[in-house]
Amino acid sequence: MTRAKLHRRLIGTALCTALLVGCTPVGPDFVRPNSPVVKEWIEVNSPSAGPSGLTSRSAPVVKWWETFNDPTLNKLIAEAYAQNLDLQVAGARVLQARAQLGIAFGELYPQSQAIGGSIEQRQISDNLRPVSDIQQIIPLDTEFSTSQVGFDAQWELDVWGQQRRGVQAARSNLALQVANYDDALVTLTGDVAALYVNIRALQESLTVARENILLQQASADLTQLRFDNGVTTELDVQESTALLNNTKALVPEIESDIQQAKNALAVLLGTTPSRMTSLLGNSGRIPSARSNVAVGVPAELLRRRPDVRAAELAAATQSAQVGIAMADLYPQFILSGSIGLQASGGRDLFSSASTTSLANAGVVWNVLNYGRIKNNVRAQDAAYQALIANYQNTVLTAYSEVESAMVAYTQSRKQVGFYENSVAASRKAAEIAVDQYRDGIADYSRILNTQTALLRSQANLIEARQQVSSNLVAVYKGLGGGWQIRQNQEFLPETVLAEMAYRTDWGDLLQETPTRASLN
Repeated sequence: MTRAKLHRRLIGTALCTALLVGCTPVGPDFVRPNSPVVKEWIEVNSPSAGPSGLTSRSAPVVKWWETFNDPTLNKLIAEAYAQNLDLQVAGARVLQARAQLGIAFGELYPQSQAIGGSIEQRQISDNLRPVSDIQQIIPLDTEFSTSQVGFDAQWELDVWGQQRRGVQAARSNLALQVANYDDALVTLTGDVAALYVNIRALQESLTVARENILLQQASADLTQLRFDNGVTTELDVQESTALLNNTKALVPEIESDIQQAKNALAVLLGTTPSRMTSLLGNSGRIPSARSNVAVGVPAELLRRRPDVRAAELAAATQSAQVGIAMADLYPQFILSGSIGLQASGGRDLFSSASTTSLANAGVVWNVLNYGRIKNNVRAQDAAYQALIANYQNTVLTAYSEVESAMVAYTQSRKQVGFYENSVAASRKAAEIAVDQYRDGIADYSRILNTQTALLRSQANLIEARQQVSSNLVAVYKGLGGGWQIRQNQEFLPETVLAEMAYRTDWGDLLQETPTRASLN
């Protein structure tokens, strides 16, 4: 049998082996882990929620912030989506995962492919004994050159599915990074809305504080006038002065809180704090949404929330890693070969007689490393089990977050009604107290108590109204709304994509749906 026939037979045997046993990859095939099932939300249509509370009617929650009917809020979220840098980090990881998927696809083909060439000039020492002995008998040229050019390739056959599991892992990782991006977008929209509600609440608090300063200043002036006329004692003057200054002290604190909130919002928008005043103005009202909120059914939550999808995909990625580790327990079948031209000197290099080739089929089996390999399989399986538990815990956490946000929303709406009544009564009481004090019917302690109660009631009402809007934001955030705005959009701004394309040849990987060719 000639050498060429032997090479062909070895290659054929290896290929047949690959076809016979390389159909089903080793390792577990991922199945979505079991998780608790919730049939209905506790607060939905609950009598405690009231007639205008939450409903199980399904409704799209894509741009849930538009339910607040606040153009400024809409503008802030649009700017955050376009400029937030944490979101750009998540988008860059999506593109990185696309490139990594291309690497995994490439492992299905010959892993080593190289074209090379060389020219070698060699001088053999005349003082080497074998050479000198031969030189005494036959003159020998001890200086010569060789040149060669050729193509080499090596292919580890995917008999046990190691490379295919690698592709599965890379696919799952790409989907995982997309889910992480969506989760970052849900968090971003929720945080922007919550900060905006907080800023508006602080601005309302500042307005209320200044209104009460005017009211208390009038009362202080009245006590001073009565004291000057000898109608009352200095005690009234000092008490009114203390109350007035306590209220005045609220202003710098609130102004500081407003600026700090604006600074935090500027980070989310990817801009500087100096722009916040022009975007927000110096005053505003807490945004309020419609009272009827459609939250759907719990089964929709698992499909909608990106963090739940991310937890599932992380487990799927690790499941493939178990198969990759298990493949190391079995022998590796390797095909390698080369073809090229080789000659002494360079004159006859490209003649047909200079052709050289090599074909090889081999088997490598790490039998002496079985303990290490088995423990790696066990380690990968333990990591997989941990991610299964993490998925189940993420599902439970999602249910809990939504339920907590719902009950907080429904109960804070009740508080608003009570505090509105309290503010109305406190304002009326403060007016009566001032009139009675002016007429000498009541002492100043009545004014002190009623004006203190008025300020407290107004602060409580603002906080309750803020909680209604903030809790509604938490409901929508818990339901996983907002990430859908990125559909049919790129994961990075156009300016960033242009910079990346200028810096590196990305092919069409920067597009939303790259072609199969660009992944190879």
